[in-house]
Amino acid sequence: MIAAEYRLAMPLKRKHVLVAIAIAAIIFVAGIVYTASHTPGAENGSINVVATFYPLAYFASEIGGDYASVASLIPYNTEVHSWQPSTNDMLAASNADILIYNGAGIDRWFEDSLLTAINTTGKLVVETAAGLPLIAGSEGDPYHDHDYGSEHENETAESQEVQDHGLYDPHTWISPALARQQAQKIYEAFVQLDPSHSAYYEQRWALLSEKLEDLDQAYALNLSAKTKSTIFVTHGAFGYLADRYDFEQVSVIGISADEQPSASAFAGIVDLMVERDTYVIFLDPVYEDKYANTLKAELESRTSHTVTILELYLMLGPVNGMDYFDQMEANLLNLKLGLGVP
Repeated sequence: MIAAEYRLAMPLKRKHVLVAIAIAAIIFVAGIVYTASHTPGAENGSINVVATFYPLAYFASEIGGDYASVASLIPYNTEVHSWQPSTNDMLAASNADILIYNGAGIDRWFEDSLLTAINTTGKLVVETAAGLPLIAGSEGDPYHDHDYGSEHENETAESQEVQDHGLYDPHTWISPALARQQAQKIYEAFVQLDPSHSAYYEQRWALLSEKLEDLDQAYALNLSAKTKSTIFVTHGAFGYLADRYDFEQVSVIGISADEQPSASAFAGIVDLMVERDTYVIFLDPVYEDKYANTLKAELESRTSHTVTILELYLMLGPVNGMDYFDQMEANLLNLKLGLGVP
């Protein structure tokens, strides 16, 4: 039996090796053609930038302007945590001058699969969350602190890994203050690669930096008048906002977005919402609304109180004509409602 299984496995293994060799060959040839026709920062050529997902691509576009061609590997408004790159994505990355990723675990595939498959010689690789003051996945998330999520049904291997290894909360770009630090790393990469246009990049970075600082101040000023201290969300992605602006988030599912909450988890959250006299549930429109509607139905059934579902965007792509800043401003307006700002 062992020998038979070994013989069956051999063709599959060889097939995987051949596929890997073919991909590497395609990337190598594409790289030769690309290098022959493109000089980063040249007067007649733009810098090719590949970012893992929308907010990083948005910052790169705002800074690079006319001298940058920016692409996002993950399609806009797509679930980020479990996404995997294709051969075309590998090719796009191999032709880039600057590669930008978030880090903190949300785009781990970038390091594990993509960087190991391409030649990074001559490229700038920017990990924008490097050096940021990261918080643990359960910090700022009383859902875990109160043990409402201790019994998960049908846990995936990934969500189990998150619990076992204490993965950091990777949603850094949702905080204006941390997003500014991430954008600064992107600005510095442009200047390093293309110093001849440094004044241009500096001017555009200054405008972006000011907008992020103003947004941070608007959040701090408005939320300082809150009368409630807790928000209830379907996805625990807002820990950095809670940490910076002094409130708590209670989430149905944790940072991985792959957990399946138990009935007791729902019941515990409903109990806490009643205890804190809070009847607002936050939902990101990228994700399905079944958890929010379940909470709403249970809470209304128990209390006869009208429950409101509001949106909190993760800024994973333009939505209804709203870019990163438009969505951040919409989030602030809805947070003011949820936190009882007069």
